[in-house]
Amino acid sequence: MSSALAAAAPSDSEIALRVSGLGKRFGATVALDGADLALRHGTVHALVGGNGCGKSTVIKVLAGVHRADVGRIEVAGRTWDASDYDPRTARAAGLRFVHQDLGLFPQLSIAENVALDAGYPTATGSRVRWGALHRRVAGLLEAYEVEADPRTPVGALRPAQRTLVAICRALQDQEADQRLVLVLDEPTATLPQHESDVLLEAVRRRADKGQTVLIVSHRMPEVLGVCEDFTVFRDGRTVAALVGRRPTEQDLVRHMTGVDPAVSSDRALAPGAIRSGSPAPRAKQLRRGSSPAADPGVVLSVRGLTGGPLRGVDLDVHRGEIVGVAGLVGSGRSSLLRTVFGELPPVSGSVDVRSADGPARPTQDIGSRMDAGVALVPEDRAGEAAFADLAVRDNLTVTVRRRYWRPWGMDTRAEEADAGALVDRYGVRTASTAIPLAALSGGNQQKVVLARWLQRTPSLLLLDEPTQGVDVMSRADIYASVREAAAAGCAVLVASSDLLELCSLCDRVVVLRDGRITADVAGDDLTPDGLTALTQLTADTPPRSAAHQGAIR
Repeated sequence: MSSALAAAAPSDSEIALRVSGLGKRFGATVALDGADLALRHGTVHALVGGNGCGKSTVIKVLAGVHRADVGRIEVAGRTWDASDYDPRTARAAGLRFVHQDLGLFPQLSIAENVALDAGYPTATGSRVRWGALHRRVAGLLEAYEVEADPRTPVGALRPAQRTLVAICRALQDQEADQRLVLVLDEPTATLPQHESDVLLEAVRRRADKGQTVLIVSHRMPEVLGVCEDFTVFRDGRTVAALVGRRPTEQDLVRHMTGVDPAVSSDRALAPGAIRSGSPAPRAKQLRRGSSPAADPGVVLSVRGLTGGPLRGVDLDVHRGEIVGVAGLVGSGRSSLLRTVFGELPPVSGSVDVRSADGPARPTQDIGSRMDAGVALVPEDRAGEAAFADLAVRDNLTVTVRRRYWRPWGMDTRAEEADAGALVDRYGVRTASTAIPLAALSGGNQQKVVLARWLQRTPSLLLLDEPTQGVDVMSRADIYASVREAAAAGCAVLVASSDLLELCSLCDRVVVLRDGRITADVAGDDLTPDGLTALTQLTADTPPRSAAHQGAIR
């Protein structure tokens, strides 16, 4: 840690939680490299950093899910070797966690969800004392300022209330003389703004009463509004520890990326800043607001698209062009792809798709967009794309089943031959096309899903987190298949949280923030650090003065 950071470190008497020299490897990948973190009693502390910086790994180490290779963990004056630290130790130490997936059962009442963690009060014969349970949970809700009846089903609560119930459940064993440390992992990632405000105000009130809180979040304005202290990670290391200071968004982003966000943002949004990476020179020529008919190379034209989190999106994707979509959770990445595919109906605006053999046309539903040559590989492969119990062959041919209909039934021989050819062409590792898809690795399952669509020779391919949970070799094969499709004239739109993936695969990348496209970058400006800066900063953040830049060095 630098001298500037060390000088800002809190004293030992102030410390509620300290992590020192934490190191963690996953094979050849270094996830944490001597990371440090120190929380003061009764404060809300933000842990921030770009994707892959080590935030999630630290949280999992603190929870005992991962065991660190080296380092120490200190809670309330007690110290453990991080390599010997497990979930039981974490709970005994006084750490409590609320993750983005709250782990609540919506069909059960608040009281039942709380009791699942602490146990049900029982009478003779193991009969549940419902009155005692409701009174205990009512007192807990009152103490944590949650306005709800214990008998209310969790599914009937507002989003912020559900998170507050999860916090109540996590802290229900906190006694007056026991200060638990509450860790909130992306608590507002999927919440609308007004619900986020309600939740964070409640967290702030808890800290004012002495609660120590660690928040992991990508939302810079929110952490700046509620937190006193900030720790910034980059590449598995602690690069800034700002104790009792009031940084700006640009200060935090500069620490996160090592890039001056004012300069990066100015370059990305300046006229002429978009330089074609490889194909699609028309990307610079089409005028905003023009019709796709003005340029025969435009496959997808989106104008004023509003619906869900999207608020007036304009976007053109050209034949042979791979366009990435970057943005934080909730920015509208997946919604954009699903609206283009016809799954989500827009409130207003237009989506025009030019098929390979016809003019651009507005299309309204999934069937007509598939007929226009649109294909979607969704983010949730297991839930929305993979038929795990069906054979690899069936998964490959499900989008072209009509090809094999004959007067006497299905031509299974032709189906088997085509499936085998797809397995060979797209490098799917499988002993047979007759085995269940579930028997394949995640990477090979994803190849099957991609091959299923590419055999239709789509004019527009939509990819949502295309290599999530995929091994390195399968990732390379998927990239090669996508590039081959683009070279053949397919337009590709890729939404991904992996900024390195976007920079490696795409010709240009648009940045979605709060449902709007705020930047469009390509060429030398297309770097992971540059994209991080553009996704983190709010649209109305003013440029910093030179004097201010010097003050935080």
